[in-house]
Amino acid sequence: YSDPAVFTKLCREQRELQPVVETYRAYTACQAQIAQAEALLSDPELHEIAREEIDLGRARCAELEQQLRVLLLPRDPNDDKNVIVEIRGGTGGDEAAIFAGDLLRMYTKYIESKGWKYEITSFSEGTAGGYKEVVMKVTGNNVYGTLKYESGVHRVQRVPQTETQGRVHTSAASVAVLPEAEEFDVEISMNDIRKDIFCASGPGGQSVNTTYSAIRLTHIPTGIIVQCQDQKSQLKNFDKAFEELRTRVFNLEYSKYLDEIASKRKTMVSTGDRSAKIRTYNYPQGRITDHRINYTIYNLSAFMDGDIQDCIDHLIVAENAERLKESEL
Repeated sequence: YSDPAVFTKLCREQRELQPVVETYRAYTACQAQIAQAEALLSDPELHEIAREEIDLGRARCAELEQQLRVLLLPRDPNDDKNVIVEIRGGTGGDEAAIFAGDLLRMYTKYIESKGWKYEITSFSEGTAGGYKEVVMKVTGNNVYGTLKYESGVHRVQRVPQTETQGRVHTSAASVAVLPEAEEFDVEISMNDIRKDIFCASGPGGQSVNTTYSAIRLTHIPTGIIVQCQDQKSQLKNFDKAFEELRTRVFNLEYSKYLDEIASKRKTMVSTGDRSAKIRTYNYPQGRITDHRINYTIYNLSAFMDGDIQDCIDHLIVAENAERLKESEL
């Protein structure tokens, strides 16, 4: 308890080990039940019941063994981390910004359904609605391990609000999910940071628009720039901006690790390639297609209301199947 960094690390390690231990205990209990049933095979009265118990036990053991194989695969050390999610309108002008706003709503609904918390740290609104860019921090259990599958380019096909002829247009927005760096993950010297203070823009009244509370930080060695304007306090905005800066510096190194994974895998399920087109949202057909695993469903309205867990589950299964193949090779 006297060393918070060590305590946090041990708690995380215990959380990671718990599913493995519980599955292994269930596996050994199942084997013990099979052994007991086998001992009863010689009894004519209990032979049929024992045979049934053995068949059920072996099927259950095979299932638990497969679960153990997946659980014992090396985990991404960042899976338990909180994340910074960045959504940017891409090609498509006003419609791309509106779609970025739709994606933000989809993710916030999903985050609420998971019992996680989110906080928007910076945003730039589109001229016709939505967002040119929005950045939020998401906190909870196994956040990066779940949301990392959302990194990439999301494409939408629909009739834009600005279209008078009723023609279907294609627009895009990019999503970047970055694992949040903790204090002991990366060290940043204050001598390497340039700090700029300015008035925040957007809703919030007099105190937001007239007080020099918004913060912009530039990391001179890497050229990374972050800003935060959601708090009235300059100090609070600085703390949040510094957290995001630390995360982005950490992700420069982490992306090299992701690129290495991408070079070995077919689906690029969780990689650092932010430019890969991962999903299409087709409104006329009510269809969503995830191009990495050829997953297609026709419940677009529910999906845009945050019902995205089934898609994420399919991505996790696909990635685990690839990793199992790798481990066998």
